[in-house]
Amino acid sequence: MNVPEGWKHAPIKHLCESIVDCVNKTAPVVDYITPYKMIRTTNVRYGKVDTDNVRYVEEEIYKNWIRRGAPRKGDLIFTREAPVGEAGILNNDDSVFLGQRTMMYRADPGKSSNLFLFYSLQTRFCQKQIEDFSNGGTVAHMRVPDCGEIIIRVPPLPEQKKIVRILSTWDRAIEVAERLLNNSQQQKKALMQQLLTGKKRLPGFGGEWEDAPIKSMGKIVSGGTPDTNINEYWDGNVLWMTPTDVTALKNRYISNTKRKITQLGVKNSSATLMPKGSLLVCTRATIGLMSISTTEITTNQGFKNVVPNNRYDVDFLYYLFNFFKNKFVSYACGSTFLELSKKDFEKLRFSCPPTDEQQKIASVLSAADKEIEILEQKLGCLRQEKKALMQQLLTGKRRVVP
Repeated sequence: MNVPEGWKHAPIKHLCESIVDCVNKTAPVVDYITPYKMIRTTNVRYGKVDTDNVRYVEEEIYKNWIRRGAPRKGDLIFTREAPVGEAGILNNDDSVFLGQRTMMYRADPGKSSNLFLFYSLQTRFCQKQIEDFSNGGTVAHMRVPDCGEIIIRVPPLPEQKKIVRILSTWDRAIEVAERLLNNSQQQKKALMQQLLTGKKRLPGFGGEWEDAPIKSMGKIVSGGTPDTNINEYWDGNVLWMTPTDVTALKNRYISNTKRKITQLGVKNSSATLMPKGSLLVCTRATIGLMSISTTEITTNQGFKNVVPNNRYDVDFLYYLFNFFKNKFVSYACGSTFLELSKKDFEKLRFSCPPTDEQQKIASVLSAADKEIEILEQKLGCLRQEKKALMQQLLTGKRRVVP
């Protein structure tokens, strides 16, 4: 627990002018909007406090629930259960109050700042303490007294302020990247709404779209699972896709699977080897998730798959089915888990333009996806670089000149 020269260790309570706990019972909410907003643990995520998606109370309840102290703009909000250890800076204090299992820290400006405490609580040094404090119960939670005992590495105040300025600059860059990403995602949604419904036609295209069932779009193939008790059917070189594989994908293509089967396993089961460019649609549990194969592949029985004929573009079908995913869900049934039968899958109908227009629409949406992917990568790099910088600045491994 060594610290650089001039630094010290201090419990967070010694750096605060006040620490306020919530009222430890559920506030009676109303089902209409009032000026009085409750901050729940679900409102504290990713370093921010969401004061838009809240629950509302009447004025009398609000006054009763702030009797220990009303949150102010800039205060640090902390969750001590469900989950433990999330923190965020409050940027809107307009009639908000603490819901259950939340805490509020307000730094003593002569010793620290809310932002410095906020950054410190995100370090592995503090997160490890939070984990230790919250272990031992059926549900992980921190006791109120322990919330004041978290040890902070504390440099002199001028150095704290310099660290905060540096990390705040990174936060602003991350916020810009987040806005750009969100804008691109919204623009893609608008494009899908326009292009996949025929409301907007691309230049050079006209005429009516054709309404057709999925069974007319290509060969429909169900999946299967080889006998798991026969070793010769497993650990071969044939890709075998499960819903777990599709949920882990970062884009629309799949080129590998966690488990593989042998040619003997394919021959002796209902698993069917499908060609590159097949559309694999999950029809059990996580209904509507899908991907496009980049090589030959099989799936388990949780999929209904389309090997498109020459009148349908697989990328277009991917975007089309994704946009109308609710249609797949609406036809599913089952008591243990929802499942869409092959019969119901095949008869689902969609309106599609001619093949050349399908391909053009798919290329436009692919370009939108590429832009989103680049922005996601940029955002991920900024977050990683900030995390590395925090590790250096908040441990004193890298000193700054105030």
